[in-house]
Amino acid sequence: MPRFAANLSMLYPQHDFLDRFAAAAADGFAAVEYLFPYDYSAQALKQRLDDNGLVQVLFNAPPGDWATGERGIASLPGREAEFRGGVARALEYAQVLGNDRIHVMAGLLPSEALRVAHQAVYLENLAYAAEQARRAGVTVLIEPINTRDMPGFFLNRQDQAQAIVRQVGADNLKVQFDCYHCQIVEGDLTMKLRRDFAGIGHIQIAGVPDRHEPNMGELNYAQLFEVIDELGYTGWIGCEYRPKGDTSEGLEWLRRIKA
Repeated sequence: MPRFAANLSMLYPQHDFLDRFAAAAADGFAAVEYLFPYDYSAQALKQRLDDNGLVQVLFNAPPGDWATGERGIASLPGREAEFRGGVARALEYAQVLGNDRIHVMAGLLPSEALRVAHQAVYLENLAYAAEQARRAGVTVLIEPINTRDMPGFFLNRQDQAQAIVRQVGADNLKVQFDCYHCQIVEGDLTMKLRRDFAGIGHIQIAGVPDRHEPNMGELNYAQLFEVIDELGYTGWIGCEYRPKGDTSEGLEWLRRIKA
């Protein structure tokens, strides 16, 4: 059976962020992930992990100015120095928190006419990030994101992401396979998991189309979990969904799997 990590950026919204660690542990989660740690000291977050017996799985490198709509800077020309500083900061946090995965968001593409220029910057930045992360024993992840939730995002398809990983050629650069995003953009998840498994470094789940619990919507996660087990996946699966109601009550899907 796969191992599941609570995404604290989405789950337990009724709690202050630092209190979500205890809530996740109380529901039986052994690991957590979230978007960004930078509003808190690494030591404060590490204390929450230790107090609740939790493993840190993943977080994102600094994404630029999130509040004004930026969604990563890895592919943005002219932001290379800022990107490198963000990689260093993320790795500093990872060394304290203990996670060996960091997600680097590509950013928005203003126009298809600029794709070649953005891709050149993206490849160079990813090579740099992978080299720095290798020294720290960390894997860098890139993630295709659907154009409905994030219009204009540079990276949308699994084959596009896998091709970029191959171009960079770093063995610690992998693709973050989010079942929710993949289903919206292209579907055929089972075949894509099988096709790309060697290049997948992390998996996330949510119901489609509303991004609620995974037992809601059009995807048959019971079947997908069997495929993931058959493939020999030993990593964590991030529960990155918006609870339709109370988070704990909505975890009936997970309790049934464990039973």
